[in-house]
Amino acid sequence: MEEIQNIIDQYKEIDISLALSSLDRMKDFSNNFYGDVADIYDAITRIINIDRNPTGYNFNDAAILGLLIRVWKILKEVVYYYKENKGDIISLLDRQILESAVIAKYLLLNGDNVVEDYRKCSYKDRLNIIVDSQRSSGFFKTPAGVRLKKSILEKMNAEELTVASFSEQKKNKWKLSGKSFYQIFKELFREDMYKYLYGIPSESIHGSWNESMDFNLIRNKDGTFSTYPHYQSVDMRFITPLLRFTNEPYILWLKRIDVDLDYFENLFKWINSVNMRLFDSFEQVYAKQNT
Repeated sequence: MEEIQNIIDQYKEIDISLALSSLDRMKDFSNNFYGDVADIYDAITRIINIDRNPTGYNFNDAAILGLLIRVWKILKEVVYYYKENKGDIISLLDRQILESAVIAKYLLLNGDNVVEDYRKCSYKDRLNIIVDSQRSSGFFKTPAGVRLKKSILEKMNAEELTVASFSEQKKNKWKLSGKSFYQIFKELFREDMYKYLYGIPSESIHGSWNESMDFNLIRNKDGTFSTYPHYQSVDMRFITPLLRFTNEPYILWLKRIDVDLDYFENLFKWINSVNMRLFDSFEQVYAKQNT
């Protein structure tokens, strides 16, 4: 709590209206704000309710916690490249944050059976490797093959899983609750947001033609293309939409582990309000400076 409060206290000395009055000031402010949000997320994943979890978390809790840790780790990298003004790299990372946050929220809103299904779905390729090792033993007699098989079996044994434990996942074609990510997304958020925040960023992951035109090529006057060797510049529109998805899983996590919520609910209201103010201010200032 003290770690988080120290972050918040820094903003008492900041005139946010002034900080958001120009694009340059806004970039400096957002650099710090996004980094502080990532640090707050980090701190939240280290909060422990000793009465509930005196030593650590069970498999289902840990599955959710792992996603929340993944969110802040990747967000810290996004903030780094935001400061470096390298939009190309952010475009490779932001989808991972969104995906982790959406799945974490879905798990937190559903029961432990769904969390167990999520855990089992992660074994799809590992289970195929175990099956392959029983059919063709050549590679699995090598040191690398022995280590790979051993690591998979150790995880499965710890969860008391066998090759026969995955009938439901096979029936659902290894999809969580038998649903695509799109179906899960539209259960939790506005459907039209999917194409903007997940669909288009997917092109960066897969190296689409449109992604190349956006980041790696420049169009000449005669219609031909040449190399664009620089990184695309960035602004807060790369990150502010993400925070609309990442806040809620953390507050739901605190509810799950029975942590007193009054302080944290106010904390996330503050994060949301600053984030929305950043987005709105950018549009206003950008319009003024480009007219």
